[in-house]
Amino acid sequence: MLDAGGQYCHLIARKVRDLGVYAEVRASETPARELAGARGVIISGGPASVYDPGSPTVDAALFSLGLPVLGICYGQQLMAHALGGQVRRGEKGEYGMAALELDDSSDPLFAGLAGSQQIWMSHFDVVAAAPPGFHVTGRTSTCAIAAMADPNRALYGVQFHPEVVHTTRGKQYLSNFVFRVCGCTEDWDPRHRVPILEREIREAAGSRNVFFFVSGGVDSSVAFALCTRALGPERVRGVYVDTGLMRQGETDWVSRIPGLTVEHAEDRFLGALAGVTDPEQKRHIIGEEFVRVQERIVESRSLLDEHWILGQGTIYPDTIESGGTAKASLIKTHHNRVAGIQALIAAGRIVEPLKSFYKDEVREVGAELGLPAELLERHPFPGPGLAIRCLCSPVNAPVRQTPEGWLIPVKSVGVQGDERSYAPVIAIDSLDHDRAIEIVNRVRGVNRVVAPVETRVPVAHMQVWASELSAARIARLRRADAAVRALSHQSGYDRQVWQFPVILIPLGTAESPDSIVLRPIDSVDGMTARSVPMDPALRSAICAAVLEDPKIAGVFFDLTHKPPGTIEWE
Repeated sequence: MLDAGGQYCHLIARKVRDLGVYAEVRASETPARELAGARGVIISGGPASVYDPGSPTVDAALFSLGLPVLGICYGQQLMAHALGGQVRRGEKGEYGMAALELDDSSDPLFAGLAGSQQIWMSHFDVVAAAPPGFHVTGRTSTCAIAAMADPNRALYGVQFHPEVVHTTRGKQYLSNFVFRVCGCTEDWDPRHRVPILEREIREAAGSRNVFFFVSGGVDSSVAFALCTRALGPERVRGVYVDTGLMRQGETDWVSRIPGLTVEHAEDRFLGALAGVTDPEQKRHIIGEEFVRVQERIVESRSLLDEHWILGQGTIYPDTIESGGTAKASLIKTHHNRVAGIQALIAAGRIVEPLKSFYKDEVREVGAELGLPAELLERHPFPGPGLAIRCLCSPVNAPVRQTPEGWLIPVKSVGVQGDERSYAPVIAIDSLDHDRAIEIVNRVRGVNRVVAPVETRVPVAHMQVWASELSAARIARLRRADAAVRALSHQSGYDRQVWQFPVILIPLGTAESPDSIVLRPIDSVDGMTARSVPMDPALRSAICAAVLEDPKIAGVFFDLTHKPPGTIEWE
């Protein structure tokens, strides 16, 4: 895989390895001569435009080696640009689900795949003219060249992302390329990873002990269990830090995990976050405060004398979204990638056994370790806790009517074309996912669409209120989140979704200044996600429970997929 900075580059390699074929990631500019021994090459997506100065490129000799090459998204555009085609800015973006019409073709990449099918897009640029020797095999309503092929040279391009789970036939595209086009055979077993991970932990730790901050979530708990198994319980210590930003009952639940102690630091975190409204600043403050708490605990427990290193449950999406590869765009800084943590990484004082894995792989490792399903099946919960689900505003701002709906001046983080976006939200008057997709693709400067489920007053009579992260607002969100989780569990809905963030936004009236946004999504690895509809009876029950709080003006439903909206709002 040649890495052009795409959010999904590593995921492509993982999906190929899942097929039983070894794959590795190289820099996009790797000289063609160093690739001559490969059976095939895939060029990843990326956030750049091929015509921008300094944008990622590949060695042009790659296309004359005789090796099969598949370009995905930016990779297709780069292939077209290099071989004499035309690439230009599209008339509108295409983010999330789209419908591909694929021609019946004898090309081996597309064998058995003809017809209409769901794919996943994340682009604004398009290939406007295929290069000489290529023919167009697929299109969408927005993208006239969604797939192209030059089978005589074994060169192929697709604008969509076959590596993500929401491209329903994506595995077959990759399988066709790997086996039919490249002629590979299955010779790689991706299972039974625990012995390999244990060896890597022992090599990283050496004679040193490992100290963990465990959140109680899947990632940190599996990493903690791995290190304990690799080094023995006497060499691994774990502390759960109650930041005051946790869900209801979280501390009690986590405190039951063997080998952990609880450290209360509620005042430190809430004090450091007072007056902060910017999401990146929130994440940096929380991450750096974790480092300070860590240093205080380490010193107070004389762990420095034991030559400690820090253990973390970092997984690959944390790294890539934090701009963790050379050409990747920063989407949002995860708390385990702030400056203090980067300094520890540079000093060789961190072990992260899961840093190359995705959430579903982490669950597989946990099952191989024998961890209980009660833990492994928990919905993901972000390290910064409720802080990034409690949105703030520096100023009062009115809601504005637009042709699409109401423009709500509360900004959320998105990922569009593999780049970070930070944009206001559109509220529409119906729970229409297709309309939401159309609006985000067409309207620039918007990355998320919501719909009111039930409100005390019409949305047009609401406004955004100047607000900050306070104990009172965190408590308000905590109560709402607990009610939503309880009702979702009782109905069985929580087993239909991968994650269900509940968001507090400063939208309402003087008497009821906040609103709740429901964000249920389906995913496998967290790299892409689909907004999941909800039964009307459950929506009504949730609204009744949430609106018991007089400070909450309404309940909204997030209709946005990832991309263009990230799973969390901040």
